[in-house]
Amino acid sequence: MSSASTAPRTFTLSDFDFELPELLIAQHPAPQRSGSRLLDGRTAPPTDRIFRELPDLLQPGDLLVFNDTRVVKARVFGEKASGGKLELLIERVLTGNEVVAHMKVSKKPLPGATLHLAGGAAAGGFDATLLGRYPDADGPLFRLALRGPAGESPWELMERHGHLPLPPYIERQQAGGNDPHAGEDSERYQTVFARAPGAVAAPTAALHFDDAVLARLAERGIERASVTLHVGAGTFQPVKTENLAEHRMHSEWYEVPLATLAALERCRQRGGRVVAVGTTTVRTLESWAASGQAAGDTSIFITPGFQFQVVDLLLTNFHLPKSTLMMLVSAFAGYEHIMHLYRHAVAQRYRFFSYGDCMLLERPRA
Repeated sequence: MSSASTAPRTFTLSDFDFELPELLIAQHPAPQRSGSRLLDGRTAPPTDRIFRELPDLLQPGDLLVFNDTRVVKARVFGEKASGGKLELLIERVLTGNEVVAHMKVSKKPLPGATLHLAGGAAAGGFDATLLGRYPDADGPLFRLALRGPAGESPWELMERHGHLPLPPYIERQQAGGNDPHAGEDSERYQTVFARAPGAVAAPTAALHFDDAVLARLAERGIERASVTLHVGAGTFQPVKTENLAEHRMHSEWYEVPLATLAALERCRQRGGRVVAVGTTTVRTLESWAASGQAAGDTSIFITPGFQFQVVDLLLTNFHLPKSTLMMLVSAFAGYEHIMHLYRHAVAQRYRFFSYGDCMLLERPRA
């Protein structure tokens, strides 16, 4: 296993590619959350396990850190005044009634245009005014002011009229949000401890936890803490530059509560290990360690050679080829080791991506 603390060569985008049969991309969750498969990748060769075995793989005194973000119904369908169809994916709620969103539309409307969402106010929906681009005049996102008929907040309008924004590789969601599996998704594309609304994608490694596993962890003397990182749609954006240094990472808002900072200190004092549940938790904890800021925006880009300061173990799902998340796990556990684990996962027909299986990784010591 190669060391995660040094980069033996300059990595390019092609290094993180691999062959993935399409049938391994999970379109539905496992029948039971904790019944998914767990690849124990702490050693080579790895061990095939079931997720409910996780508590026995950790040690009393370890600290599990979760991302408690909650996925919101951020996908909203509507039309322009001309009748042209459009789709919004609301990425962030600003102050007042303003939001920032991605927009799918054949011809982009101009600032000042009125958009009729969920049928528009006249048909029981609501309207929006396009204010401009975001974060600047040439930004990729759009800033809008929402107008509910009864002065509802953006959160209320999304909850009432929006749809859960499933990842693009879950292909069964139909235009207009008429998805026969919407009920299943509303429960299973949300962690059992989701608290803070604001994400457009779930922290998927945490989807495997259920009450029985959480109870077993507590019995084992394994402490729990949480951070918040509102996962943005940028997590699905492909890396388009072969030179990784040219990639512009998306920005996401995070917070590390005082209670979690205290739990981290207790863990270190007793010699425990910090176990991050998901790459979003890694990005949050390492952003805090690098900046000293317990809350703010992060665009941290973790590639091989990154110096980890907080996280000792990582529980994570299997990621897309050539993605920034493949680069993160390679930085954490070593590039050659990760590529070996992925070859094993494909050969053993593990289920990939958001509704798929997961693996447990340990950071090599220098």
